[in-house]
Parts: sequence; C-alpha cells; structure tokens
Amino acid sequence: MEKFVFDPPSDEEIDHSTDGDSDEEVEVSDDEEVVRKGRTTQSPWDFSSYTESIADEHARRSTTSIDYKISKALERRPIAAAEEADSEERSDSEIEIQDGYRSEEEEGKDAPTTSGNAEKAFFSSEDGVTFEANSFLDFSLSRPLLLACKELGYVKPTPIQAACIPYALLKRDICGSAITGSGKTAAFALPTLERLLLWRKSRPAVRALILTPTRELAIQIDSMIKTLAKHVPTIRSCVIVGGVSMKVQEAALRTLPDVVVATPGRMIDHLRNSMSVHLDELAVLILDEADRLLELGFSADINELVKLCSKSRQTMLFSATMTEKVDELANLSLKKPVRLSADPRAKRPATLTEEVIRIRRMREGNQEAVLLSICSKSFTSRVIVFSGTKKAAHRLKILFGLAGFKAAELHGDLTQAQRMDALDLFRKQQVDFLIATDVAARGLDIVGVCTVINFACPRNITSYVHRVGRTARAGKEGHAVTFVTDEDRSLLNSIVKRVGSRMRKRTVAEKSIQKWSEIIEQMEDQVSSILREEREEMALRKAEMEVTKAENMIAHRDEIYSRPKRTWFVTEREKKLAAKALKEASDKGKGSRRSTISAEQAEELKMKEKRKREHEKNLPRKKRRKLEAAREMLEDEADVKGGEKNGISLVDVAYRRAKAVKAASKAVQAGKIVKKHVKNPKHPTRSRTDEMQELFQDDMSEKKQKRAIKGGLKKKSSFKSKTRYKRR
Repeated sequence: MEKFVFDPPSDEEIDHSTDGDSDEEVEVSDDEEVVRKGRTTQSPWDFSSYTESIADEHARRSTTSIDYKISKALERRPIAAAEEADSEERSDSEIEIQDGYRSEEEEGKDAPTTSGNAEKAFFSSEDGVTFEANSFLDFSLSRPLLLACKELGYVKPTPIQAACIPYALLKRDICGSAITGSGKTAAFALPTLERLLLWRKSRPAVRALILTPTRELAIQIDSMIKTLAKHVPTIRSCVIVGGVSMKVQEAALRTLPDVVVATPGRMIDHLRNSMSVHLDELAVLILDEADRLLELGFSADINELVKLCSKSRQTMLFSATMTEKVDELANLSLKKPVRLSADPRAKRPATLTEEVIRIRRMREGNQEAVLLSICSKSFTSRVIVFSGTKKAAHRLKILFGLAGFKAAELHGDLTQAQRMDALDLFRKQQVDFLIATDVAARGLDIVGVCTVINFACPRNITSYVHRVGRTARAGKEGHAVTFVTDEDRSLLNSIVKRVGSRMRKRTVAEKSIQKWSEIIEQMEDQVSSILREEREEMALRKAEMEVTKAENMIAHRDEIYSRPKRTWFVTEREKKLAAKALKEASDKGKGSRRSTISAEQAEELKMKEKRKREHEKNLPRKKRRKLEAAREMLEDEADVKGGEKNGISLVDVAYRRAKAVKAASKAVQAGKIVKKHVKNPKHPTRSRTDEMQELFQDDMSEKKQKRAIKGGLKKKSSFKSKTRYKRR
C-alpha cells in the first residue's frame, strides 16, 4: 500500500531537520541524548478539571502519598546514589542487528490475502475513497470548526482524516483503522460536531455517544471535543466514567448534553438506574479502540448498549488494530459500512527504532537492575515503562523513587484522582518516567514521549502495537525497547514476523548491572517498610469506612432502604461465569506463554512435591486415609464427561454418588434395568467404598469384643422388639 506523509497536528510537532530511516544501522551509546530539545507545546488535553486534587483526596482520606513515604524512607536511611562509570567506559550498551528476523518485504510475500468474497459482499465498495486532502477547507466544514482547527495547528489532514470525514458527513457507517498517532480522534470528532452544528434542535437530547475502554482515554476525548467546539457554545458534552460521583454524573445527564463520552459499564448503570436518561434519539454511536472494547470483559456491555441505542443511528468503529471480533460487531451493528484502512494491518510507525534486551535465564533476577541501568544512562527523560502487573508497577515506582528518579505510576489500584495526577505530572514534564500497566497502552496522546520500555513482554501483537504506539507519533522519532527472557523469545519472534519489524539487540555492560543489583539489595528493607506502611494505612482506612457505613445505616436507615435496588443487565451467576471464563482465558494465555520452564523452576517444583509427600507421610493414619480417599474422588470426578463436576466440594460429590446409586437400585427393582451377574471373575476388584466399609466393620467387631471381655455380651433372647408395643 502507498506510504503517506502527512503534517502532524499542533500537539505533536515534528522536527523536520531530523528525517531518517528506522532501518538504518546506527550506533547508540548511553552518553548520547535521546530526548531532542525543541519548542515545547502542550496538547489540548486538560486532566486537572475532571477530579479533585491529589492533596485534597489525601486530606479527606487521612493518607499520605507514596512520594512522601519514599522521602521519609530516604531521610531515615539515605541510599548512596549510583556512582558514575569510569571514564574509560564510554558506554554501557551496544547496538547490533538482531539475527533471525525476516524483513517486511519477505513477510509480505508469505502473508495470506485477507480479502474474501464474504468481506466484499458485506462492506461497501471503496471506489472513490481518497486518502489525500490539501486542507480542511476541502471538507466544507463550518467556520467555528475551521477556526478551532487553525488554533490547534491542524493544517493538512492525515490520511485517515481525509478518507473518513467525507463519508462521516454523508452519514455512512464506517469501520476505520490507522496507525497510532494518526489523528483518529479528530477524524470522528469533526464530522460529528459538524452534524450537531447544523442540527435543528426541537428539544435537547443526547445525539452522540462515544465509548472508550479506559477512563483516561474518555477524559482525553472529551477534552478534545471541548477544544474543537469552544467557538460553538450551543454544543455541550460530558464525560461518564467510573471512579467519579454518580450524583454529579446524573445531574449532568439530566441536562441532556449533545455529546456523551463514556466507558461502557458506567453508561449502562446510568441507563438502567438513573431517571430521565435514555438514548432514544441517538444519532451517532462511536466506538474508539473497538478491539479492546470487544474483548471478553466488554463484549456483553457493548451488545447491551447497541440494543439500547436508536436503530436509525450512524455507527463508526475505530482502532489501530482490527480483529475478528470487530468484524463480528460490524456484521451485527453496521449497515453497509465502508472499510477505511489508511495503512497495512498491524503497521508500526516508520520512524520507530525497535530494540530488544535479552535477559538470560541465569540473569532473570537482575531484570530490575538492567532497567535502572538503561534509565540512568540511555533513556533519562520522557519514558513510559510498561509492567505486566499492578504490584510490579508499584514496586518499580518505589525503586525509582529510592534511586532518585522522578517517576509516576498509573494502574488500576490507584484512585481516579491519583491516575489523573500521574498523567498530568508526566504531561507537564514534572516527572521523567511513567510506570504503567496496559491501562496506558490505548489511545493516550502525550506530547513528546521519546521511549517506550516493555519491562514485561507483551502477550500478543495487538498489545505490542498499542504499547509502542505511545511514541513515534505523528512523524516524530521514538525508541521501543523490549525485555525478552528465554520464555518470551518465541512469542516475540511471532510478533515481530507479523508486524514486519527489524529489531536491534542492545546489550548492557555487566559492571553496570552488578552495581545496580547491589543498590537494589540495599533498598529491599526500605521497600518492605514502605509496603508495610501502606498495608497499615489501607487496613485503617477500611476500618474507618466500615464505621462510617454503620453510622450512616443507623442515622439514615429509612432513607437508604426506601431507595430502589440498582439493577444490571446480567445476573450475579452470569457475572461469575464471565469472570471465570476471563480468568481461564488469561491462564490459558499464560500457559501458552510459559510452556517451557527454567531449570530453577523445575527444581523448585520437584522440592515442593517432595516436601508435600514427606508431610503426608508424617500424618496419622486416619488423616492420611482421608486425604487418599479425597484425592481418588477428585480423580474420578475429573474423568466425568463434560467436566461440569470439576472443582465441586467432596460433600456434593458424595451426595451425587449416593443419589445415583439410589436411582440405579430403584430402576433395578422396577425391572427397567437388568442387573448382570458375573460368575467367578478371574480378577475380582473391590471399590474403595467396600474397603472402607470392611475396615469399619473390623473396627466395630474389635470394639464389641472389648466390651464383651469387660461386661459380657447380652443373650440373644434378651432382645425384645418394640413391635409388641404397637396398638393393634
């Protein structure tokens, strides 16, 4: 496909003096500056007005920030800063071309063709679609929107904007994809605002709904819409996301704003449980980052929202990567859509330099030291570090703070005010590092991100494309560094082959790794003390919340119980099944990723099994028999077809078995089943139940014998039945 060169918007200014090819072999050293200083401009995103300040939140909750805890830890026991490397060692890292990866041209030869008859039959013809436009004047937009574009510095439309805006103005359904940072937000915001501007308002109503997978992306899009519509006071918008007061959002929705930017779960909650909120007159439905929205956690919510929307609406789907699930939703909710793809599928920016750091099996424990080493030398500013888990991200935040680096964290364990504050600090360049999970991998447009470091290897191609898409946006240069362990090599190879990247290998000097490993060892006591202090604060805050809840229940009991119960579109049982399916899918992904384990892990599992056997050997006989019986019952249940009985309790297993035996005996007595008698089997086998019953009878006979010796057995004639007392 033709390669397009476009002018970037004002919030991502490009330095035209540094144009280069990312595939060119260059030498990179730790002493060179990765950040290219230029004219500093701020993006139109403004996060400070959406939540309370972080200081007010800490004062209200009687807590302290993580930065305050780190500073106190440093005062108690200061850590010596990392010494500079010797002058003879000019660089701690070297660059070399990674072998074993095919080029983009070679991959294109083997790539299967995706255009089939079914796709051509469903999607409209792309005849007449153009990906080039000289200016926004070609679209015949209104003067207020053109003025806003001029103030933002939008001069020449990007390819996705040039292709999408004309079809959106014609009220056509669109399924669009483009590389990250290509201006997809303006591609659907400008035609939507143009339609609202020309709309004859007979009465106020929600005309446009924009759905996003994350809160931060929703706030970013709402800020963009307010900026584009600042010269049109009649158009109002609001943002509906979790982590914010429901009452405030209900009041905003009752005013019936023209545009609502929301996350799916909170929007469904308002539609079902808030008065006077509906989507009967919705004209435009937009799904940004549609592939993420349609993952297992969001697919049911999206289907429910589509049912609640007007059938005469216009629907637009946008994402940097299009998956099969997006095509399924397009089949269900779009009417003769036009597919607009401004670049090849899973394409990464041409100005992106991709590198890998291989973590050997014996060096996996030093991965944090490798990260601190390259962050202290090579990549010192405007860096996003992607971690695999929330706990790992929080630990890295503490290590960076103790090491003297200015860092912020962004993940799901933080409150909405803390997440917004972290983004605001990084956007204003008050911190150099943003340590985040995949929450920050979608759609966030931050000025001048120079480097993306994948501290945890991405799980799939979609995650990789969106992570590295935070840098090298709108034609600017950027670096992407991925940490690869021996377990992740095959996964990264498959990703690279599909994306068509040309990776470079970065090796970090052993001296630098050893130095930072010693520093991290000195930090461990302080990290433990900080985590312990956080746990104590959390326990105290939970206790205060319980006390406050009890006081409110006593003081406002009648009012609380008079409120209608909040409803949801799925039952609790369906929620649990969906959560279980999501967990199984994630475990399956982890299992495929870790199909081969290291020698240390194998030895650890072996010793764990050995300790377990020794523990069981020292148990009393009765407990040991109970364990063996329970294990055999679970193994029998695992063999049942369908696997529906896996994971149930032993009481349920015993109850179901007894019920089955009773039903079988009744069927035999009724003559429905003919019991087959086997004569003289060669190898008679007894069930576990028979063995346990025999042992029980032996124990009872021994007890009877002991009682007989002590007090003597009663005669058989001494036993008298109670039937003689019954009335005749």
